[in-house]
Amino acid sequence: MSLPEAFVERLEKIVPREHFDAILRTFDAPKQVTFRTNPLKTTPEELEAELHDAHITYEKIEWELLSGVYRISPEDKLRLTQTPAFYEGRLYIQNLSSMVAPLLLAPEPEETVLDLAAAPGGKTLILAGMMENTGWLSAVELQRERFFRLCDNLKHQGVTNAHTYMTDGRSVGKKCPLMFDRILLDAPCSSEARFKTHEPKSMSYWSVHKVKDTSKLQRRLLLSAFDALKPGGKLLYSTCSFSPEENESPLQHLLERHGAHLKTIPLTLPFDNIQKPLSRWGKEIYDERIQNGVRILPTDTIDGFFICLLEKLA
Repeated sequence: MSLPEAFVERLEKIVPREHFDAILRTFDAPKQVTFRTNPLKTTPEELEAELHDAHITYEKIEWELLSGVYRISPEDKLRLTQTPAFYEGRLYIQNLSSMVAPLLLAPEPEETVLDLAAAPGGKTLILAGMMENTGWLSAVELQRERFFRLCDNLKHQGVTNAHTYMTDGRSVGKKCPLMFDRILLDAPCSSEARFKTHEPKSMSYWSVHKVKDTSKLQRRLLLSAFDALKPGGKLLYSTCSFSPEENESPLQHLLERHGAHLKTIPLTLPFDNIQKPLSRWGKEIYDERIQNGVRILPTDTIDGFFICLLEKLA
């Protein structure tokens, strides 16, 4: 199955022209599988010994941001999921771009942290690990099935500082004003970066109309996150979508309402397949502060992603 024609036409206008063909090819083949050590249960050295004993050949990914990150071929994924390390929660399979968001938010032990759209919990797990299972970590998810999957993941991986809430993230700002030191909003989105031409279901629900509807939800979630954030606190906004309606536009909406109380923070990532956010889309011209965000371009290993880190001024 081919990608939706309207999606391809829009993507060509969003990503750098010289990378367009290579980006299109990333939707066709299974990506390399990446996973990380769970620091709440083991160390990289201990996990590597387990992988060696299981005869799993891996490549170590050297990051300053996070140790114990590995890559294997797609053909070895099944074997990895049959290891005791997987069953007992000493490793977690996760795309590299998804690991970046909580790492850049950089929570510290004893802080009060909110994951506003937490399921299935991969990013929540990294937050808990960085907090060393201390402080207060609130994990919010509205959809019942996803909520219980989140709870299972947190328990399986040994998280003890998380408090889970099945509620609408749009209401949290009013319920918990000025409560959190750091907030992660990996917003519900159209998941364009996860389209796979060999998995038609991955893109069967996509439409430009859905993209615009999702943008409205993202705007309200961002406003809720702003209300819940302490002065001096940090908010990281991310999606796995390419569409400006889901990335630059919700941030523009937030800055138009609360821009006097916000700044964006320049980001440094451990790879170079990135581009700056767009300065305009259609008739909309974006606040120049959004340029401190990053659009991650997909490769054979990394999914596409969008990230922007903001700080609420004291």
